Amino acid sequence: MEFHACYSLKSHNTFGFDVRTGLFAAVDTADELQALLSDARYHTMPRLVLGGGSNMVFCGDFDGLVIHPRMGGIEKQAEDAEEVYLRAGAGVVWDDFVACAVQHGWGGAENLSFIPGRVGASPVQNIGAYGVEAKAIIHQVECILTGTGERRIFSNAECAFGYRDSVFKHAWKDRAVVTHVVFRLRKRPVLQVHYSPLADELKNYPEHSLPAVRQAIIAIRRRKLPDPAETGNAGSFFKNPVVPKATAERLAAADPQLTLYPVNDASVKLPAGRLIELAGWKGRRVGNVGVHAQQALVLVHYGGGTGNEIMALAAAIRQSVYDRFGVQLEPEVNVIGYH
Repeated sequence: MEFHACYSLKSHNTFGFDVRTGLFAAVDTADELQALLSDARYHTMPRLVLGGGSNMVFCGDFDGLVIHPRMGGIEKQAEDAEEVYLRAGAGVVWDDFVACAVQHGWGGAENLSFIPGRVGASPVQNIGAYGVEAKAIIHQVECILTGTGERRIFSNAECAFGYRDSVFKHAWKDRAVVTHVVFRLRKRPVLQVHYSPLADELKNYPEHSLPAVRQAIIAIRRRKLPDPAETGNAGSFFKNPVVPKATAERLAAADPQLTLYPVNDASVKLPAGRLIELAGWKGRRVGNVGVHAQQALVLVHYGGGTGNEIMALAAAIRQSVYDRFGVQLEPEVNVIGYH
């Protein structure tokens, strides 16, 4: 375990905001985490679990204890003729896990290539991209309960996965810390390439395969999304809104370029980035922050700014989109300390 007081979180959030925490504890094992959570000295302190910080907006210093899970390792837990079960530590870089799966020919994670963050965040956020969500490959989630320090395993069903949502954002929020995730992958991959940007990119590849899908997605993301090492950002800032079918059809009639993604017979998912673009925000800069010129769904920090500036920009965008389309945008990021 590694402890620091008055510790800078600038390198632990991809927006690059220069904020500090009262205490910072990096834990490498479930046993260390149990010991930390059972230590009475920290029971009255606010606590925050922070992985890669790729989905966080800090609007000020955090006056409490930040817990940084660093559990590593990817191991084969079980397998049969059709599937393999991989157990990965919460601290494993997510894209390293995807690369491992693709390298071994195990399918299911390839569409989630190049998403920033750590394995531990994947079930909390139910990360998704190009028609695939983490819930499709998560078998179970291993946690330490913050109140009792006991270990608990959540099945896929118990995680109550939804669109960018899970039980860890609701009933078990701040009550469970992910230590490992067990994934179920296919030995005979079934490629999901129906999303038009991916299908178009794959025309440049001689064959459709796990490596080709991964390479295509990485190429798309590199073209459209800014590198956090160069320009602070948290990837997609807003969720794609789900609206009644009649609303979606009305908006599509006014904008033929608006792609509709049916959710069920009554609901349709809209591309939030396109709505933001139509509202005139794509590429706009406001002080130290702005909207990315290639992907309007991404808000960026140019340096010297604060989380409050990002949230003020987000509020202006939400109001603008609502005024024009009657659609409410909901942030996908986690916000700390905003007033």
